[in-house]
Amino acid sequence: MIQHDHICTPGFVGERFTDRGYHLVIHQVVPEAHFQSPNVETQFPEPTNFDVIISMGAPWSVYDHENIGSWVLPELAMLRDAHVDHVPVFGICFGGQMLAAAHGGAVARSAAPEIGWVEVESDDESLVPGGEWFQWHYDSWELPEPATELARNASSSQAFVLRRNLAVQFHPEMSSAILDSWIATGGAAEMERLGMNVDELVHQTAERDVSNRERAHKLVDLFLDRVAVRSEVGLG
Repeated sequence: MIQHDHICTPGFVGERFTDRGYHLVIHQVVPEAHFQSPNVETQFPEPTNFDVIISMGAPWSVYDHENIGSWVLPELAMLRDAHVDHVPVFGICFGGQMLAAAHGGAVARSAAPEIGWVEVESDDESLVPGGEWFQWHYDSWELPEPATELARNASSSQAFVLRRNLAVQFHPEMSSAILDSWIATGGAAEMERLGMNVDELVHQTAERDVSNRERAHKLVDLFLDRVAVRSEVGLG
């Protein structure tokens, strides 16, 4: 699990991988002490040492090479290597954008940010369930040419599959505890700047902790059972 910082933690996604018998190996890219100066050096592990790679969210932009180029470029190369070596990858928000950029797509600033619980429309419930998912992003991807889009909303593409890669724009891992850490590290000020109600989002998230755990677990199961096991033959 590529955890890009100290606040984008595994949550319900990591919980389900553990339930399924996986041992999570966390590779944290940016130490907490460098959160405000994230252009750190890191050595990514060899993809073939792992059964699955999970690339988590991050508060930065894929294209911001001035601030994170020291590790975002090596990570993009590692994701391409994983693809060549048939290692399944699950990309979440920033991680999904990284998958898009790694495979010939693009990432750019969205017309407006998406923050909070947002409806997602799915083309294939057997791969990505539709409904409400938590969002906190300012960028959106342009699909890589060989990818198949699975979900979207009015603001942006929300999920795609590319062979053994699954990218989602939302945060299935979200829990009240994770949201608290985001709010405490600049999220509250950002929401206030955008005219959003912090207390309301905290309440909405607490109400959804049980149901979102179930939905996150289902999404992980679908990734493992439908995407990670796919044959490479005949797939785009």
